[in-house]
Amino acid sequence: MIKTQDDFINKIHLIIALLIVVPVAFVYGFNPGLSFDMQLETTDEHNFYKAVMGLYLGFSLLWGLGLFKATYFKIAIITNIVFMLGLGFGRVVSILLDGIPTFGYVFGTAAELFLGIYGLWVLKRINNQPLWCRKLPN
Repeated sequence: MIKTQDDFINKIHLIIALLIVVPVAFVYGFNPGLSFDMQLETTDEHNFYKAVMGLYLGFSLLWGLGLFKATYFKIAIITNIVFMLGLGFGRVVSILLDGIPTFGYVFGTAAELFLGIYGLWVLKRINNQPLWCRKLPN
C-alpha cells in the first residue's frame, strides 16, 4: 500500500477521503438525522439517501482499489478529484445563494476543495514524470 515517501504523498488524500466518506455514507443511508437537521418521512426520501450512500460507497471502493492496485490508481485519483471538487463547488454555490451554513458544512467545504486540489496536484505530479522513471504506486 504505502512503501515509500512518494507513495505516501500520492495516496494520503485517498486515505483521508476513505476515512471520511465511508462513515458519512452510512450516516446518510441509515440515520441522516444523526448529523443533519432533517427527519426523513417518506419512502422516497429514505430511498434517495440510501442511493447517495451507495454512490459514496461505490466511489470509496474504487479509491480503495487505487490504494492497493496500481492499475486503478490513476482512475481513483481522477474520480476523487471529480467527487471532491463537485461537492466543494456545489457547497460554494449554496453558500453564495443560501448563506453561510453551520461550521461543519463550512469545514467540509474547505476540506473537499483542499482534497480535490491536492488530487489535481498529485495527478500533475505523476503525469510530469519522464516515461522511463514513471512508476505507479502498488
